[in-house]
Amino acid sequence: MDILIVEDEPEIAKLIQHTLDSEGFSCRVCRDGINALQVFREQQPDLIVLDLMIPGLDGLEVCARIRQKPGAKDPYILMLTAKGEEIDRVIGLSTGADDYMVKPFSPRELVARVRALLRRSLRQGGQSQVYRTQHFTVDLDQHTASRYLSPNAEEKLDLTTLEFNLLATFVSHPGRVWNRSQLIEKLWGDDFFGDERVVDTHVARLRKKVEPDPANPTFIKTVISVGYKFEDSGA
Repeated sequence: MDILIVEDEPEIAKLIQHTLDSEGFSCRVCRDGINALQVFREQQPDLIVLDLMIPGLDGLEVCARIRQKPGAKDPYILMLTAKGEEIDRVIGLSTGADDYMVKPFSPRELVARVRALLRRSLRQGGQSQVYRTQHFTVDLDQHTASRYLSPNAEEKLDLTTLEFNLLATFVSHPGRVWNRSQLIEKLWGDDFFGDERVVDTHVARLRKKVEPDPANPTFIKTVISVGYKFEDSGA
């Protein structure tokens, strides 16, 4: 697994690289945001350890640009910051980070977070299936998803692995209301570390790809004070 470390403090960057190298990961280090984007395009890492306060472009801007144009891979992003205020966590997750760590942190916690992110996948526990509703087809075996725009027009959805897994969870249980904890258990199980509101970030990103009007969702509905549910008529 390839990991890109974006950290301008030499001692911290060295600690992260040494810790992850010793766990068998292939690491590369960048010191600023502009260089990080260049290396990202060249390397296409599986995961990025991204400091919030870096020269050039800060971590939030780097994260946002990667999410806008992920390339061949849409990497997991673990954001680091010396700040611990609530607003920073919210901003980081809303920009597209998958997890969040506040400095100082232990090498053991870093490894646990990285491994948890890289293990994320939908836990099916059975044979692969194809789920169909009036507007969607999700094929777990082929790992493909489509949305029907009309009876004769089909749109292939370009989803990240996590977005696909989230859509499959919704489509396989239409009408069921999921709270954040249930979605975390379904998608990540015991591997999850971090803020539960990362679920909201991924739901918002999925809506942008499957909803005609993401601001007024037709399919993935918010259930106030509870969570989310998927609604669509059967095929």
